[in-house]
Amino acid sequence: MVKFSICIPAYKSRFLPECIQSILQQSVADFELIVLNDCSPEPVEDIVLQYADNRIHYYRNEKNVGAVDLVKNWNKCLHLAKGEYILIMGDDDRLALDYLQTFIELIQAYPNLTVYHCRSKIINAQGEVVMLTPSQANFEHVYDSIWHRLEQYRSNYISDYVYHTESLKQQGGFYNLPLAWGADDITAFIASSEKGIAHTNNPVFEYRSNSLSITSTGNDLQKMEANLGYAQWLNTFLKAPPKHEEDQWMYQYLVKRQHILMQKRKRYTMMLSMRTSLVKKWITWFKHRKRYGLSIKDIVIAAVKSINLKAE
Repeated sequence: MVKFSICIPAYKSRFLPECIQSILQQSVADFELIVLNDCSPEPVEDIVLQYADNRIHYYRNEKNVGAVDLVKNWNKCLHLAKGEYILIMGDDDRLALDYLQTFIELIQAYPNLTVYHCRSKIINAQGEVVMLTPSQANFEHVYDSIWHRLEQYRSNYISDYVYHTESLKQQGGFYNLPLAWGADDITAFIASSEKGIAHTNNPVFEYRSNSLSITSTGNDLQKMEANLGYAQWLNTFLKAPPKHEEDQWMYQYLVKRQHILMQKRKRYTMMLSMRTSLVKKWITWFKHRKRYGLSIKDIVIAAVKSINLKAE
């Protein structure tokens, strides 16, 4: 068995060579690279076949799964993976040369966990670092993770998580939400619900923020549908009290504030959408406010934040 399965559900080709190269240059060679071509019209296959490396395993979907059902590609990669641990890569992101080595050391320090996480660099289209995600504690229980994430104290992406493959399969794979909007959060929450999660502040993942990423693209209503699914999962999860006494206070906080915290997430989703077309998106959210449990105040706050963000 190889140590790591690194999986790329690929559709876009622009940055794919950079992505693959950052993987093949890892200081640790004990991995397989699974590239799953999501029936792309772009030259994904041509790019992959340029590499004569027997660690690369190439697959192609017969039909395009698409961004809305992106988690299906993640779970297909999970089914194909033979590594002890698995990570999912975006086709335009990069790994630092010591990504795998850093996670090996983290796993050795916390050998009984099933999910691990790293700090990330945010890069632009030119590959320049423009931001770091916030630092985190070396270890935390799931309630702290939920609190920090929903209070928007931190950012994370699917590729800064590494999972124990068999444990991830046993929990049902990656949690499915439209556009994978919040799917990385909930998958990690489930994986850490019993034993917690370990984190390294070494920023060994590089997330490319550009106009082609899901965070920047449309499908606003699908994102809000995902928020409803997120809220439903959270409500169900919080019905069971924590097993550890030290988690009681944070658990009670989350139970009392879960609606407020989910409204903050909805406002964030609206804010992102309003960056491109304030009036048009305002009308959209006003029209669908009852479906998504939005108040006029929520829409106004999102609009103001969107204006302030553009002014920065």
